[in-house]
Amino acid sequence: MTQTATSPCPVRAVLFDKDGTLIDFQKTWGPWAVRAIRDLAAQTGHEAAQIAQTLQIDLATQMFHPDSPVIAGTPDDLVELLRPYMPTLSSREILMRITPAEGDFQLWPVEGLAAMHATLRDAGIVQGVVTNDFESETLRQIEDLGLSGVFDVVIGYDSGHGGKPAPDGCLAAARALGVTPQATVMVGDSLHDLRAGRAAGMRTVAVLTGVATQADLAPHADLAPHADVVLTSVADLPAWLMAQDEA
Repeated sequence: MTQTATSPCPVRAVLFDKDGTLIDFQKTWGPWAVRAIRDLAAQTGHEAAQIAQTLQIDLATQMFHPDSPVIAGTPDDLVELLRPYMPTLSSREILMRITPAEGDFQLWPVEGLAAMHATLRDAGIVQGVVTNDFESETLRQIEDLGLSGVFDVVIGYDSGHGGKPAPDGCLAAARALGVTPQATVMVGDSLHDLRAGRAAGMRTVAVLTGVATQADLAPHADLAPHADVVLTSVADLPAWLMAQDEA
């Protein structure tokens, strides 16, 4: 675990990324992506291996590479990546082709997720989600996870604030929760999440339940730190927050 100094302002709110933070990214989206790639290859006549290379996923292991553009990108980013394989389709048609239907994938929540949320709630810490996925899709997945009553605000890339790494979604979430950025923590598994939170003036926590490694996310001696701390998962978050209160 790597940690840097943080603000003494008490934490009143925590914002979470979704994919790779609340749910295990590889287990949830790897198998679905491989099926979608093979279906797309059959429909368009392109090689599945070529599409997989574009998305940086290993077809054999069903695992995304750490530098995959899918990890932190928005649906619009994915449309542009796949446009060469469907050049006659509109952006909306491409998006419909690549949007997973309910039942096409299995959500894998991070271990200890419910207990972590309950601990934060009991401590009076309000919670929200800021994701680069669709707001409506995120709300549906939150319901499927049994977490509908946990979050007081859910912001997607299409909620009117743009996507991360821009800080606008994080700032909008803090306003909706009635807290200052200085009293807010942004938790995520990618540099997009951390840069968004940092630019918003928030403390940032990195977790290793996505694709990025400790080395990718940890503070660097010669750069502004990406994260105040790197945790194995959000299950470790309550203990870290308690330590901040005691500091």
